[in-house]
Amino acid sequence: MVIRFGIVFGAAVLAGLLAGCFGPLGNAAQRGDVQGVRTLLDQGVNVNSRRGCHGVSLDATALFCAAGAGHVEVAQLLLDRGAEIDTREFGEGLRGTTALMIAAYHGHTNMVRLLLERGANIHATNLNGKTALNYAQEHGYSATIALLEEARIAQQKAVEAQAQQLKTAPAVSVTAPTLPVPPAAASVATSDVDTPPAMRVKAKQNAYAVLVGIEQYQQKLPKADFAAHDAEIMGQYLTKTLGYAEENVVVLLNDRATKTGVEKYVEGWLPDRVEKDDAVFIYFSGHGAPNPKTGKAFLVPYDGDPAFVDQTGYPLDRLYERLAALPAKEVVVMLDSCFSGAGGRSVIAKGMRPMVLSVENPVLAKGKVVVLAASSGSQVSSTYDQKSHGLLTYFFLKGLGGEADRNHDGRVDLGEAFEYLKPQVERTARREFHNEQTPQLLGSPDLLAKGVRLVERAVP
Repeated sequence: MVIRFGIVFGAAVLAGLLAGCFGPLGNAAQRGDVQGVRTLLDQGVNVNSRRGCHGVSLDATALFCAAGAGHVEVAQLLLDRGAEIDTREFGEGLRGTTALMIAAYHGHTNMVRLLLERGANIHATNLNGKTALNYAQEHGYSATIALLEEARIAQQKAVEAQAQQLKTAPAVSVTAPTLPVPPAAASVATSDVDTPPAMRVKAKQNAYAVLVGIEQYQQKLPKADFAAHDAEIMGQYLTKTLGYAEENVVVLLNDRATKTGVEKYVEGWLPDRVEKDDAVFIYFSGHGAPNPKTGKAFLVPYDGDPAFVDQTGYPLDRLYERLAALPAKEVVVMLDSCFSGAGGRSVIAKGMRPMVLSVENPVLAKGKVVVLAASSGSQVSSTYDQKSHGLLTYFFLKGLGGEADRNHDGRVDLGEAFEYLKPQVERTARREFHNEQTPQLLGSPDLLAKGVRLVERAVP
């Protein structure tokens, strides 16, 4: 019988797909087929490939599949062969879950022990803000809880002991213990908008989102600072502040945001789900690029190359057209990027000159697609280092948290958010970066006049 271990994460997904749609390595790991896993690895299958397994996701790793099913011997083999232990799974409904979390959720104590011994991050949280210990406690797995608590206390004592040693013997060079650190905390300072405000909001069961954040690129492009952090926190706001169902939000970070990955969710996942009167939110934080010969604007996916942008980029006009074809009543596209090639969150092929480039499109003049863009023309989109976010994203999140609700009616629509963030972005860009950055809100005048509701508090 196929083990379906991801129900809490919305992982009863893609039901009815044929077995061949999933990765053979993930399926073998889920079955506990040690010899099958070894044979596939010997044949050159990537131990960290994201082909998924039955009942989970098309994107999960083999280690995640093994951890959820409790197959310790398979997990040992995968780890010995280089499996990344703290990979966070962002496939549909998985919400940034790690192998340790899924093992704890099912009370697989021996699996939890193995992962901890191999250095799994006991402090990691997913987009729901939960740790492995939280999941074990929710289900009352006493042995798993005891093991996780013991590991947590042992780590804390080690930190305190080293601190005391440093305090009492300052002349001696002591190396502090290396402890696992959550991925975001390792390189990103906490911002005042990183915790979504606690509020009761109306649920949006018929709303779907695809969020893309690319900070590091395969082609060694300039780093788009905090772009992955932008998308990750945006995902938390959608589910905790805007009322989106967790299974309806897909987050693609860094190497998961390939051109194929973006196409899969924009051109496959959304059309399969969106129905009449549904709402769609698309978010992109990362580099944009122009084709100076044609004047077309492109999103740069993880594997994009500005020197071959027509072949490796995702055309902005194609994005608009695909979204306009959905039966949704409204589509909001937010671009914390720029497209001139002049720097900031924009790149260009070597030898090409920056150009004035517009993100407007005839599709936006009428219909249901609205675009909130970080800047206009030849401007550069800034990164707000002090707040660990793109400048547009920071003030957008600030607005959702209540700053944009000027009339205090418990609602924030897109127009209100734009009225709040536009002067904030312009002022901060000018003062902090000596840069002109003017956000744009583009779309049908009729739709903008009607208003696109972002936040609506639930009536007590």
